[in-house]
Amino acid sequence: MTHNPDPQLVERIVASFERQSAMRLIRATLPLVEPGRTEIHVPHWDGIEQQHGFVHGGVVGMIADSAAGYAAMTLVPASASVLTVEYKMNLVAPADGEKLIARGEVLRPGRTLIVTRAEVFAVKDGRETLCALMQQTIMVMHGKAEK
Repeated sequence: MTHNPDPQLVERIVASFERQSAMRLIRATLPLVEPGRTEIHVPHWDGIEQQHGFVHGGVVGMIADSAAGYAAMTLVPASASVLTVEYKMNLVAPADGEKLIARGEVLRPGRTLIVTRAEVFAVKDGRETLCALMQQTIMVMHGKAEK
């Protein structure tokens, strides 16, 4: 898959992110959008904690999935959309910090399938600790715009 520069790339990705009510629900933001890479940040607050006070693994999975999915979306035509078809995640440390950062990137772009990965870091006292690794497969839906 070749990447054609899209002058509205950032605006298109941000608009899609803003349509995700799930991201609003967890107070997530999308501060970085570049071709093949994105970042999602979420503050640690009591509404997303599990019983030990860490951010719930489901929330970690949500931001990993979205960060990697949006990284893939940066490489598809504006007339297409993307959908996760599979991911595998390893939770390697508790999600314990003031905020989480999910960094998504494209490993292998393709016309129909895109392979991505995400790393999720817990930020505590300015120090990042890796808490999750994810590998994902994204399906490109050509000619199918988002709702």
